[in-house]
Amino acid sequence: QMQLVEFGGGLVQAGGSLRLSCTASGRTFSAYVMGWFRQAPGKEREFVARIAWGASRTYYADSVKGRFTISRDNAKNTVSLQMNSLKPEDTAIYYCAGSLVGGPRAANFDSWGQGTQVTVSS
Repeated sequence: QMQLVEFGGGLVQAGGSLRLSCTASGRTFSAYVMGWFRQAPGKEREFVARIAWGASRTYYADSVKGRFTISRDNAKNTVSLQMNSLKPEDTAIYYCAGSLVGGPRAANFDSWGQGTQVTVSS
């Protein structure tokens, strides 16, 4: 598995933007599907977005589609999540994750970062 570290979280007002980044080490980054998940207090961890390695296809949860954009830079071993038009319900700990299997389920991702807090105020 890879070692992943997220950064870029913080406090933002509704309608604002944040950009999260994740740096990977320990494995061949380009071979992994990379994703972002989030977990709010008392909630299950949920899929946010993922990006494949082949044609760099992207997939998004319906709740963030049109607002969030995932991207990756294989040369830098990084994956990012640009979050625009943030809503209070986006408040959660956001986790970077990697998978050699793919799919939207957290169980398919073997490598996880420690998370970064995103708080969106009303």
